[in-house]
Amino acid sequence: MSERRVAVVTGASRGIGKGIALELGAAGFVVYVTGRTVDAGPLPGTVGETAAQITELGGQGIAVACDHHDDQQVAAVFDRVRAEQGRLDVLVNNVYSAPDLVPWLGKKFWELPIEAWDQVIDIGTRSHYVSSVLGAPLMLENASGLIVNVSSSGAVSYGHNVVYGVGKAAVDKMTADMAIELAGTGVSIVSLWPGLVRTELLDLGAQTDGDEVFIELPGEGRFDLSGAESPRFLGRAVIALFGCADIAERSGKPFSSAALARELGFTDLDGTIHEVLLRPDA
Repeated sequence: MSERRVAVVTGASRGIGKGIALELGAAGFVVYVTGRTVDAGPLPGTVGETAAQITELGGQGIAVACDHHDDQQVAAVFDRVRAEQGRLDVLVNNVYSAPDLVPWLGKKFWELPIEAWDQVIDIGTRSHYVSSVLGAPLMLENASGLIVNVSSSGAVSYGHNVVYGVGKAAVDKMTADMAIELAGTGVSIVSLWPGLVRTELLDLGAQTDGDEVFIELPGEGRFDLSGAESPRFLGRAVIALFGCADIAERSGKPFSSAALARELGFTDLDGTIHEVLLRPDA
C-alpha cells in the first residue's frame, strides 16, 4: 500500500484540472487523473500527457480514461485506487464539459436546448456527487482527507446563463450539506472559485487589440487576459488548504483563489497574487 499521499483529480486532461493535478504532483502526491481525452485533438491535452508531466514534477501520475457519464467507469477508478494504494487523501471534483458549453454562452434560458440542463447538471454537479460518494469511504477509513469541488462565483451572481448558475449553486449547497454529514470524521470538503483562468480553451478564443490580449464572452463583455490566473494557481490553493491546521473549520464553505492567495501566502507561477475574479462583485 502507498506511503505517499494519494489524490484523484477528475477532468484533468487540460485546463484547471490539469493545473491542480500538476501542483499535487509537484508536492509529491500519487495522482490519478481522469478524463475522456486519450488521443490528441483540436484542444491540447490528454490524460496521458498530464500523468507524464506529474511524474516529471516529482509525483507519480496515473492516467485513467473515464467518461463521467458512466457510473461504472467512475466506480472502477476508485476500486483501482483502493486496490493499488489503499488510501485517498485528496479528491478534486473538477470534471466539466466546458468546450461543449461554449455555443450556449450568453443564451437566455428559453433559447437553450433542454439538454443544456442535463449537460451542466450531469457533468458537473452530479459527477461531483458520484465521485464524492465513491471516494469518501476511502478517506473515512483513515479518518482524514480533503474533498475539493471546483465551483464558481456564478453560484451567487449571474454568469453565462441560467443553467450554469444553477449548477454551480447546487455544487456549493452540496458542499455545505456534505460538510455537515462529514463533521467529526476527519474528512473536510470545500468549494473553490477560480478567477479568470488562462486555459487552452481560453487561448483558443483569445483575440488581440494592439498590445491587449482578451476574450469576449457573449453578453458579458471583454476580459483582459493579462491578469488571468494560470491553471496551476488553483492547484496551489488546494495544496495550501490541504496543509491548513484549521481545515475542519473551513469545511463546507466556498473560497476564491484570489482571497486564499492573500490569506495563505501562495502565488501564481510568476509570483503574482491575483485579484481579478470573473465576476468581481460576487
